[in-house]
Amino acid sequence: MSFSTTEQTTITPHTQKPLVTRLYPSESEVDNVLKRASEAQKAWSRVPLKERIAIGHKFTAQFNKMADEIPLELTLQMGRPVSQNAGEIRGFIDRAKYMLSIAESSLADVGLEDTDKPGFRRFIRRTPLGVVLVIAPWNFPYLTSVNSVLPAIIAGNAVILKPSPQTPLTGERFALALTHAGVPEDVIQVLHLTPALTAHAIQHRLVDFVSFTGSVAGGHAVEKAAVDAPGFKGVALELGGKDPAYVRPDADLDYTSAELVDGAFFNSGQSCCAVERIYVHESVYDAFVPKVVEVVKSYKLGDPTEKGTNLGPVVSLASAERIRKQVRDAVEAGAKALIPEEHFTVRDTSFEGTTYVVPQVLVNVDHTMEVMTEETFGPVVGIQKVSSDEEAIRLMNDSPYGLTASIWTNAEKNPESQETFLKLVDELQAGTVFLNRCDYLDPALAWTGVKDSGRGVSLSKFGYDQLTRAKSVHMKIKTS
Repeated sequence: MSFSTTEQTTITPHTQKPLVTRLYPSESEVDNVLKRASEAQKAWSRVPLKERIAIGHKFTAQFNKMADEIPLELTLQMGRPVSQNAGEIRGFIDRAKYMLSIAESSLADVGLEDTDKPGFRRFIRRTPLGVVLVIAPWNFPYLTSVNSVLPAIIAGNAVILKPSPQTPLTGERFALALTHAGVPEDVIQVLHLTPALTAHAIQHRLVDFVSFTGSVAGGHAVEKAAVDAPGFKGVALELGGKDPAYVRPDADLDYTSAELVDGAFFNSGQSCCAVERIYVHESVYDAFVPKVVEVVKSYKLGDPTEKGTNLGPVVSLASAERIRKQVRDAVEAGAKALIPEEHFTVRDTSFEGTTYVVPQVLVNVDHTMEVMTEETFGPVVGIQKVSSDEEAIRLMNDSPYGLTASIWTNAEKNPESQETFLKLVDELQAGTVFLNRCDYLDPALAWTGVKDSGRGVSLSKFGYDQLTRAKSVHMKIKTS
């Protein structure tokens, strides 16, 4: 992407050519959008919940009508292979439908049994916050934004959606499907904003809550803007990760290697919950590593618009160079790269100076290397040998991040492994702990992180709690 003081231009990653340009509003135009949103929210919150939910179901149907148009459009914006984008559409609709299915129960009044207090009626009501500003990322723009946008609207809020400048069309499609379904136009508005205008919106008195998904640095900027705002403002931060996996001695190595490679390299590793470091018990290390290498070498790196490509470019030239530097630094410090660059070719050119990054597996790594401690956000994974569960857990927790973690063990054939897993769950510092899977969001479970991976919750019933406030109602009916 490129910027000026008046506009942003989205650059297609694999061609480095301009795709779309959007103009920035003025501060006064932002103020007007927020004023309209605040006024519309008051009326929207009075629409009965059942009607809002019905509109939500119409929205999923409207979005599904766009399913044929989205894959190529998304590839041109952010570079993921077009063959893989249908999965994001399915996931978007699945999450939307699940959050709609639990909306009535999640937002219902919480009644109290008043047998101990005859003559009284007491309950807790979930009420909307007001105007919610959602700042969405580019890497999974539909999947991440649906986590907050749809529940916020169903709960009775108005939403200002700021899409990433890399994927501006995704926010516009989201809003279009909502308005076609019956959501008033001022209840869902899309703004393309500079960092300064974003800070202005965060600090505006009419914005009641900010939901941000992105980098740790971006999260700090959002938090600072909110703290500097007049009054007190709610903030949810879904940030980065350096997600670990641990392969125990009894793991199914064929299954585990294939799953972990997919968890590390899908979307070119550009996922906050991508697997970036793998710890393998020494008893299976020598058998496991070649299986990973074999799977990685089967990938096809190339033009993301072509059928058969399952590994596309990373999002920008700057990102590609940062990833390559992290690998070079690790090798200079003693790591060994197992994937020869010449195994992959794209247009018969050198990879340097392009957004194409060769997928890489590194061994002989340790925690003195940035590749094992700082987010890579690219198709690179480090594999480190460990001698015990205790060493694995210590290394998995030795990180400023704590989004997800996964443990791989044969729980089906060895019931004791499942019990061991459950004990290790309590020791892991992560928002989600997986057994024999990774890089997946179940909308029925709370999506959250610890440490620098953020704070707050989306999805599940707790996602609605974050987007509403509790109002206690205390009625004294009998006065005599």
